Amino acid sequence: MSELDRLWSQMLDEAMASARASGRHDVADYLDLKARNDALRNAGVRWLFESLIGIAGEATRQHTAITIDRDDPHNFAHRGANIAGSRLTFRLGVRCLSVEAGWTRTPADGFMRGGALAIAKISHFGIAKMNTELMLKPAESAPGWTAYYADGVSVAADEAFLRQHFAVFTAA
Repeated sequence: MSELDRLWSQMLDEAMASARASGRHDVADYLDLKARNDALRNAGVRWLFESLIGIAGEATRQHTAITIDRDDPHNFAHRGANIAGSRLTFRLGVRCLSVEAGWTRTPADGFMRGGALAIAKISHFGIAKMNTELMLKPAESAPGWTAYYADGVSVAADEAFLRQHFAVFTAA
């Protein structure tokens, strides 16, 4: 967790305590929901990035020239909204796989459509048909990533899905 995230969490906790002390239980309940959703978002983005870094680690046995860069903080546009988060960039020669993930943080950022907790984009340099958008959506047991392709197809974005994208990236 970054220093900014820690400060934000502390400020939310203080605001919740202040709202409860002044009898504004509706505000306190909203802030509590926001804090729980932010924890789910952080966990979802962390899983996505850690999974990809693990897959890249395995791939370096065959492709020692793979490099990984992380941009944090990073902002990107998604359907008219500003998404604040992080970006991982994998490079192998001229090939590049970029993964951006985050969520709207302020009202000025806009909103995420479709009930998403977080948004991610997977981009293959030079292979636009493989680019996909992911949404972290709430579920009964645990939130999960779903991938949406331009042709309307949607699939669960699990580790096997990520391995397929990494295989496209490392293909000769």
